[in-house]
Amino acid sequence: MLGGGGLLGAHEVGMLRALAEAGITPDLVVGTSIGAINGAFVAADPAGAAGRLSELWHGEAIRQAFSENLWGRAVRLARSGTHLHSIEPLRHMLAAKLPVSDFAGLALPFHCVAASIERASARWFSSGPLVPAILASCAIPGLLPPVRVGDEHCFDGGLVDSIPVGRALALGATTVYVLQVGRIERPLTVPRRPWEVGLVAFEIARRHRFHEEMSDLPDGVDVHLLPSGGNPRAPDLSQLRYRDKTMVGASIERAYSASERYLAALDGH
Repeated sequence: MLGGGGLLGAHEVGMLRALAEAGITPDLVVGTSIGAINGAFVAADPAGAAGRLSELWHGEAIRQAFSENLWGRAVRLARSGTHLHSIEPLRHMLAAKLPVSDFAGLALPFHCVAASIERASARWFSSGPLVPAILASCAIPGLLPPVRVGDEHCFDGGLVDSIPVGRALALGATTVYVLQVGRIERPLTVPRRPWEVGLVAFEIARRHRFHEEMSDLPDGVDVHLLPSGGNPRAPDLSQLRYRDKTMVGASIERAYSASERYLAALDGH
């Protein structure tokens, strides 16, 4: 289960590497937002996903999805009235890098979620063309335009199910490894600046569902929240720095080391 979090999704690459080295292979992959991108690569090539994604994240392909300069973003916002970036660079990257174009070509079952605007509810994808489904799951409001799939327009899946453990359980999973970007480990603090109000409000909404699902797990189900290795007391401005790729390598290595230790402790027990 791969959660959302923008460029912080690099943490999930380190977690995937730790899982692969521990010999843990999935039967099912569920993803949201950036987790839908990472998850699609896992479902397409379970054995080689950690290596493929490491190359992808260390390169420029993902960053180029948000590569417009300040003037370009201002012009796009003025013209669209709704978003700062075109979704086409991300579409081209996925089409070029993913080894398959349809859910049917994946090696593992894969489910990703978006938020339907017309129905104001979750829209899950598990069949049909792969790229439109991933784009819908990644369409961050204000940054990217809504994605039309069929008769519906969709925004980022994190709006409705940022860490969809419940979906994995509904599909029959009994052991779930949650790959996440570190936010869930960080205590929230009272906002003190105008821009922090919306961020804190969104975090409360996204975490509430996860905590509710975790507090009501059925008997016989094990859920492992893999650690990101970050400092839970450090200030979190990551959501405002969605274009900053400078810490990708460090994020991957921290999450790898922390998850490797966690999995080794599990094995010891």
